[in-house]
Amino acid sequence: MSHPASARIHPTAVVSGLARIGEYVEIGPFAVIEDDVEIGDHSRIASGVLLASGARIGRECRVSKGAVIGTEPQDLKFGGEQSEARIGDRTVIREFATVNRGTAHGHKLTSVGSDCMLMAYSHIAHDCAVGDHVILANAVNLAGHVTIGEWASIGGVVAVHQFCRIGRHAFIGGFSRVAQDVPPYILTTGDPLAYYGPNKIGLKRRGFSDDQILAIKRTYTRIYRSGKGLREAIESIGSDFPESREALEIADFCTGSKRGIIGLKSRASSEDD
Repeated sequence: MSHPASARIHPTAVVSGLARIGEYVEIGPFAVIEDDVEIGDHSRIASGVLLASGARIGRECRVSKGAVIGTEPQDLKFGGEQSEARIGDRTVIREFATVNRGTAHGHKLTSVGSDCMLMAYSHIAHDCAVGDHVILANAVNLAGHVTIGEWASIGGVVAVHQFCRIGRHAFIGGFSRVAQDVPPYILTTGDPLAYYGPNKIGLKRRGFSDDQILAIKRTYTRIYRSGKGLREAIESIGSDFPESREALEIADFCTGSKRGIIGLKSRASSEDD
């Protein structure tokens, strides 16, 4: 397979003739692009990058020096099956970040959405699903089968346990340990993680109204401060906030939790304290 004439490939790069290279792609010195790789138009691959077979890079992505995408899962159950690591459009992957392929025990797919930022030394393990506009700061480590909703932000040196879910628009402070599900729209930090109110700054930046943020706050007051059990609190949310999409999303997220919700066993700190 011939690569497009518009592609700029450094002579020291090792690029398989079977790789599918888009228009105006740039590939830097000593990069290695294996056989079963796709790179979308206008993407830039820096020096020393490894795109292993199974890597799928979207349009207008930037992959920085030393990043490794699409290598085999670090999972003893992996049996060599064909699988993928898929990166969406316009996502930035910084130095030495790593993304492993999926396994047959997931969907044979590890996915990262569009317009994401994976900072230096971050790691995304097998079968993770990361939504659009997600930010992983330096040295964030996601174990296998983690799910992260769109617009979530995770601070530096955070470790996320296998099968945990992080809801949309959530913010997790740096040096935290995530061992349970983090519901959408909240700000949380610490070890163990505690609830610190809605992610007000992030929500306002993304166009949420004061009324929407107030409904989110009141919903979490029911969950964290009413003294009710989680099931009882969730049942009251549906009847008390029937017109709030955010409240119903929170209730659905909590109902679907298998690992439990962060902050329920210890006293939750409040933005009002």
